[in-house]
Amino acid sequence: MPASEYSKRRRAFAIGALALGAFGIGLTEFVVVGLLGPLGEDLDVSIPTAGLLVTGYAAAVAIGAPIMTAAGTRLPRKTMLVALMSLFIAGNVLAAVAPGYGVLMTGRVVTALCHGAFMGIGPVMAASLVAPERRSRAIALMMTGLTLSTVVGVPFGTALGQQLGWRSAFWAIALIGAMALASIVAFVPSRPNDPGTGLRGELAVFRRLRVWLVLTTTMLGWGAAYAAITFLEPILTRVAGFDASTVPWLLLLFGAGLTGGNLLGGRLADRALMPTFYGTIVAAVVALVVFAFAVHQQVSAVLMVFVLGAAGFAMVPVFQTRMMDAAKDAPSLASSSNASAFNVGIALSAWLGGMAIDGGVGLIAPVWIGVALGVAALGVALVSGAIERRDTH
Repeated sequence: MPASEYSKRRRAFAIGALALGAFGIGLTEFVVVGLLGPLGEDLDVSIPTAGLLVTGYAAAVAIGAPIMTAAGTRLPRKTMLVALMSLFIAGNVLAAVAPGYGVLMTGRVVTALCHGAFMGIGPVMAASLVAPERRSRAIALMMTGLTLSTVVGVPFGTALGQQLGWRSAFWAIALIGAMALASIVAFVPSRPNDPGTGLRGELAVFRRLRVWLVLTTTMLGWGAAYAAITFLEPILTRVAGFDASTVPWLLLLFGAGLTGGNLLGGRLADRALMPTFYGTIVAAVVALVVFAFAVHQQVSAVLMVFVLGAAGFAMVPVFQTRMMDAAKDAPSLASSSNASAFNVGIALSAWLGGMAIDGGVGLIAPVWIGVALGVAALGVALVSGAIERRDTH
């Protein structure tokens, strides 16, 4: 076998290992949604209390991503990924054997601390494995693991919880984590000079206005996407009139959109990053506007479920590549902070959408909130582009 072909295959295996890690991490985030009933019953806690396992996880991701990444800035990236995946396995094992709610929450927080750092360092590593003109596609391929976990996470947890008990879901994820760990050790190359700048250099990039503008764009843009996604199930059943039994199939269609949009966003970003940066935000806003009207008819609602997923996740590899450009000499901490910004955007849109629904505005209100967030994201993106053009002339 030619050396170049072997190298190409090894790079593919390395990106696949990172994608498998992202898949396991995504499963951990979403699996609890399908387990709240049996979990609450077994541990003798209310459903709202069990639901805090979701909220606590998201908060720990947002807070933990930059902290964990900063703690490992002097480690080679492969070493850091191995450490994070080992801790991820330990957190899921702790959750699986938890004798009570407190220990289970501790296990969730431990795994969440790994989530943001892995999803920040992983894309940087994936991009480093390929030629510069293919880096967004490499990031998108890694993120495919996360998109697939978004689709199968809830049904995966529900099925295992019903058949084998809720603890089996965490054992299964720990096993996936072990497979990802072994794959990372085997295929991801060691590069001793990866950290380069250390913590001081990683922190120095936060003096750049461009980094903060990208973080703000990520928060607002992803908040726009999740404004509809968060309330998709009640919108489909109460507004579009779908039977509850149809929703899982619609979510599978939504997941196909996520995966396709993620890969398309990576391909387009490699061709022209800044036009794709603006274009994916515009596409998400347009998709939300059309969805707000189309959801009242079931045929058009089905089509727009796919389009929403595609338009939303097309932004992911684009935003990550944009952040790596803004902090290109020390991207790890900035990339992990971008992962936190994604989660802050989710929390922001869910909070605003929930307030609107509680205020009696209706289930479509979160979609229009998403439009407003998307327009704001586009404004910030345009400002960041204008500043960059000014600085390079």
